[in-house]
Amino acid sequence: MNHTHESPGSVGERRLQHVLGTADQAATFYDRQVQPRLTPQMADFIGRQTMAFLSTSDAGGACDVTFRAGPPGFVTVLDDGTLTYPEYRGNGVLASAGNITENPHIGLLFVDFTHDHIGLHVNGAARLRRDEEQRRAYPHLPVETAPGRRPEFWVHITVEEAYVHCSKHIPHLEPAPRPRPGAHRPKDADYFVPLAELQPAPYGPRQHSP
Repeated sequence: MNHTHESPGSVGERRLQHVLGTADQAATFYDRQVQPRLTPQMADFIGRQTMAFLSTSDAGGACDVTFRAGPPGFVTVLDDGTLTYPEYRGNGVLASAGNITENPHIGLLFVDFTHDHIGLHVNGAARLRRDEEQRRAYPHLPVETAPGRRPEFWVHITVEEAYVHCSKHIPHLEPAPRPRPGAHRPKDADYFVPLAELQPAPYGPRQHSP
Protein backbone atom coordinates (compact mmCIF):
# COMPACT_ATOMS: atom_id res chain seq x y z
CA MET A 1 0.00 0.00 0.00
CA ASN A 2 1.36 3.41 -0.99
CA HIS A 3 -0.84 6.02 0.61
CA THR A 4 -0.88 9.68 -0.36
CA HIS A 5 -3.27 12.37 0.75
CA GLU A 6 -4.42 12.85 -2.86
CA SER A 7 -5.05 9.19 -3.72
CA PRO A 8 -4.79 6.51 -1.01
CA GLY A 9 -3.58 3.16 -2.22
CA SER A 10 -1.39 2.23 -5.17
CA VAL A 11 -2.49 2.03 -8.81
CA GLY A 12 -2.23 -1.75 -8.60
CA GLU A 13 -4.44 -1.88 -5.50
CA ARG A 14 -7.13 0.20 -7.11
CA ARG A 15 -7.03 -1.77 -10.35
CA LEU A 16 -7.58 -5.05 -8.51
CA GLN A 17 -10.28 -3.52 -6.32
CA HIS A 18 -12.16 -2.56 -9.48
CA VAL A 19 -11.74 -6.06 -10.97
CA LEU A 20 -12.85 -7.85 -7.79
CA GLY A 21 -15.56 -5.37 -6.79
CA THR A 22 -14.00 -4.36 -3.46
CA ALA A 23 -13.52 -0.63 -4.11
CA ASP A 24 -16.19 0.47 -1.61
CA GLN A 25 -14.84 -1.88 1.08
CA ALA A 26 -11.31 -0.60 0.44
CA ALA A 27 -12.46 3.03 0.59
CA THR A 28 -13.90 2.39 4.05
CA PHE A 29 -10.58 0.87 5.15
CA TYR A 30 -8.57 3.80 3.77
CA ASP A 31 -10.84 6.36 5.42
CA ARG A 32 -10.99 4.72 8.85
CA GLN A 33 -7.77 2.76 9.26
CA VAL A 34 -4.95 4.32 7.23
CA GLN A 35 -3.34 7.14 9.20
CA PRO A 36 -0.68 9.59 7.96
CA ARG A 37 0.79 9.76 11.48
CA LEU A 38 0.90 7.50 14.51
CA THR A 39 -2.10 7.70 16.78
CA PRO A 40 -1.47 7.56 20.56
CA GLN A 41 -2.75 3.97 20.51
CA MET A 42 -0.24 3.06 17.78
CA ALA A 43 2.63 4.69 19.66
CA ASP A 44 1.71 2.81 22.83
CA PHE A 45 1.50 -0.47 20.89
CA ILE A 46 4.97 0.01 19.35
CA GLY A 47 6.38 0.78 22.79
CA ARG A 48 5.28 -2.66 24.02
CA GLN A 49 6.63 -4.72 21.13
CA THR A 50 9.78 -6.85 21.30
CA MET A 51 10.04 -7.72 17.60
CA ALA A 52 9.40 -6.28 14.15
CA PHE A 53 9.60 -7.52 10.59
CA LEU A 54 11.39 -5.11 8.28
CA SER A 55 11.22 -4.74 4.49
CA THR A 56 13.49 -2.72 2.21
CA SER A 57 14.45 -2.74 -1.46
CA ASP A 58 17.34 -1.53 -3.52
CA ALA A 59 17.25 1.13 -6.23
CA GLY A 60 15.99 -1.42 -8.76
CA GLY A 61 13.16 -2.66 -6.53
CA ALA A 62 14.72 -5.99 -5.51
CA CYS A 63 13.19 -6.70 -2.09
CA ASP A 64 14.61 -7.96 1.19
CA VAL A 65 12.79 -8.80 4.40
CA THR A 66 14.38 -9.34 7.80
CA PHE A 67 13.62 -9.50 11.51
CA ARG A 68 14.62 -7.28 14.40
CA ALA A 69 14.10 -7.90 18.13
CA GLY A 70 14.92 -6.30 21.46
CA PRO A 71 13.39 -5.28 24.78
CA PRO A 72 9.99 -3.51 24.73
CA GLY A 73 10.42 -0.16 23.04
CA PHE A 74 13.62 -1.05 21.15
CA VAL A 75 11.89 0.67 18.24
CA THR A 76 11.51 4.12 19.76
CA VAL A 77 8.66 6.49 18.93
CA LEU A 78 10.31 9.92 18.78
CA ASP A 79 7.04 11.69 17.96
CA ASP A 80 3.85 10.91 16.04
CA GLY A 81 5.69 11.10 12.73
CA THR A 82 9.08 9.59 13.56
CA LEU A 83 10.52 6.23 14.65
CA THR A 84 14.05 5.02 15.18
CA TYR A 85 15.82 1.77 16.04
CA PRO A 86 19.48 0.79 16.54
CA GLU A 87 21.50 -1.37 14.17
CA TYR A 88 24.28 -3.52 15.63
CA ARG A 89 27.22 -5.31 14.03
CA GLY A 90 25.96 -8.54 12.49
CA ASN A 91 27.22 -10.73 9.67
CA GLY A 92 28.80 -7.78 7.87
CA VAL A 93 26.45 -7.96 4.86
CA LEU A 94 24.37 -4.87 5.82
CA ALA A 95 21.59 -5.82 3.39
CA SER A 96 18.85 -3.63 4.87
CA ALA A 97 21.09 -0.65 5.58
CA GLY A 98 22.63 -0.93 2.14
CA ASN A 99 19.19 -0.86 0.56
CA ILE A 100 18.29 2.24 2.58
CA THR A 101 21.28 4.09 1.13
CA GLU A 102 19.86 3.42 -2.34
CA ASN A 103 16.12 3.57 -1.67
CA PRO A 104 14.62 5.17 1.45
CA HIS A 105 11.28 3.35 1.29
CA ILE A 106 10.86 1.08 4.31
CA GLY A 107 8.08 -1.03 5.80
CA LEU A 108 7.75 -2.39 9.34
CA LEU A 109 5.24 -4.91 10.63
CA PHE A 110 4.72 -5.25 14.38
CA VAL A 111 2.71 -8.28 15.51
CA ASP A 112 1.36 -9.03 18.98
CA PHE A 113 1.23 -12.84 19.10
CA THR A 114 0.58 -13.12 22.84
CA HIS A 115 -2.03 -10.70 24.17
CA ASP A 116 -4.21 -8.82 21.68
CA HIS A 117 -3.30 -10.78 18.53
CA ILE A 118 -3.18 -7.79 16.23
CA GLY A 119 -0.61 -6.18 13.98
CA LEU A 120 0.47 -2.72 12.87
CA HIS A 121 1.99 -1.74 9.52
CA VAL A 122 4.20 1.35 9.41
CA ASN A 123 5.55 2.53 6.06
CA GLY A 124 7.85 5.47 5.61
CA ALA A 125 11.19 6.88 4.50
CA ALA A 126 14.41 5.95 6.28
CA ARG A 127 17.90 7.33 6.58
CA LEU A 128 20.94 6.23 8.57
CA ARG A 129 22.30 8.34 11.43
CA ARG A 130 25.43 7.83 13.51
CA ASP A 131 24.93 6.87 17.15
CA GLU A 132 26.46 10.08 18.52
CA GLU A 133 24.45 12.22 16.11
CA GLN A 134 21.18 10.54 17.03
CA ARG A 135 21.85 10.73 20.77
CA ARG A 136 22.68 14.44 20.57
CA ALA A 137 19.33 15.04 18.88
CA TYR A 138 17.40 12.65 21.15
CA PRO A 139 19.10 12.28 24.57
CA HIS A 140 16.29 10.07 25.91
CA LEU A 141 17.12 7.17 23.56
CA PRO A 142 17.45 3.82 25.35
CA VAL A 143 20.93 2.68 26.31
CA GLU A 144 22.12 -0.89 25.72
CA THR A 145 19.06 -2.39 24.09
CA ALA A 146 21.58 -5.17 23.38
CA PRO A 147 23.60 -5.43 26.63
CA GLY A 148 27.30 -4.81 26.14
CA ARG A 149 26.93 -3.71 22.52
CA ARG A 150 26.94 -0.23 21.04
CA PRO A 151 24.86 0.59 17.95
CA GLU A 152 26.76 0.96 14.71
CA PHE A 153 24.14 3.52 13.71
CA TRP A 154 20.40 4.23 13.96
CA VAL A 155 17.71 3.88 11.32
CA HIS A 156 15.64 7.09 11.44
CA ILE A 157 12.17 6.70 9.91
CA THR A 158 9.72 9.38 8.86
CA VAL A 159 6.23 7.86 8.97
CA GLU A 160 4.14 8.12 5.80
CA GLU A 161 1.29 5.78 6.71
CA ALA A 162 0.29 3.38 9.47
CA TYR A 163 -2.58 0.91 9.53
CA VAL A 164 -3.92 -2.17 11.27
CA HIS A 165 -3.23 -5.81 10.43
CA CYS A 166 -6.31 -7.73 11.48
CA SER A 167 -6.16 -10.54 14.02
CA LYS A 168 -7.94 -13.27 12.07
CA HIS A 169 -4.93 -15.45 11.19
CA ILE A 170 -2.41 -14.33 13.83
CA PRO A 171 -1.46 -17.43 15.88
CA HIS A 172 -1.24 -17.42 19.64
CA LEU A 173 2.31 -17.84 20.92
CA GLU A 174 3.36 -18.11 24.56
CA PRO A 175 6.79 -16.80 25.67
CA ALA A 176 8.98 -19.60 27.01
CA PRO A 177 12.64 -20.15 27.91
CA ARG A 178 14.70 -20.87 24.84
CA PRO A 179 15.65 -24.57 24.75
CA ARG A 180 19.21 -25.67 24.15
CA PRO A 181 19.85 -26.69 20.54
CA GLY A 182 19.98 -30.39 19.80
CA ALA A 183 23.33 -32.11 19.57
CA HIS A 184 23.00 -32.63 15.82
CA ARG A 185 21.83 -29.12 14.95
CA PRO A 186 24.28 -27.49 12.51
CA LYS A 187 25.84 -24.15 13.37
CA ASP A 188 23.95 -21.15 12.03
CA ALA A 189 26.58 -20.53 9.35
CA ASP A 190 26.21 -24.14 8.13
CA TYR A 191 22.47 -24.61 8.59
CA PHE A 192 21.40 -24.08 4.96
CA VAL A 193 24.70 -24.89 3.26
CA PRO A 194 24.61 -27.94 0.94
CA LEU A 195 26.02 -30.97 2.73
CA ALA A 196 28.62 -31.59 0.02
CA GLU A 197 30.25 -28.23 0.80
CA LEU A 198 30.66 -29.18 4.47
CA GLN A 199 32.23 -32.62 4.00
CA PRO A 200 36.01 -32.89 3.58
CA ALA A 201 37.38 -34.76 0.58
CA PRO A 202 37.30 -38.51 1.40
CA TYR A 203 41.07 -39.05 1.00
CA GLY A 204 42.42 -35.62 1.77
CA PRO A 205 44.35 -33.52 -0.77
CA ARG A 206 45.77 -35.36 -3.77
CA GLN A 207 49.46 -36.21 -3.40
CA HIS A 208 51.63 -35.48 -6.41
CA SER A 209 54.58 -37.75 -7.18
CA PRO A 210 57.94 -36.04 -7.52
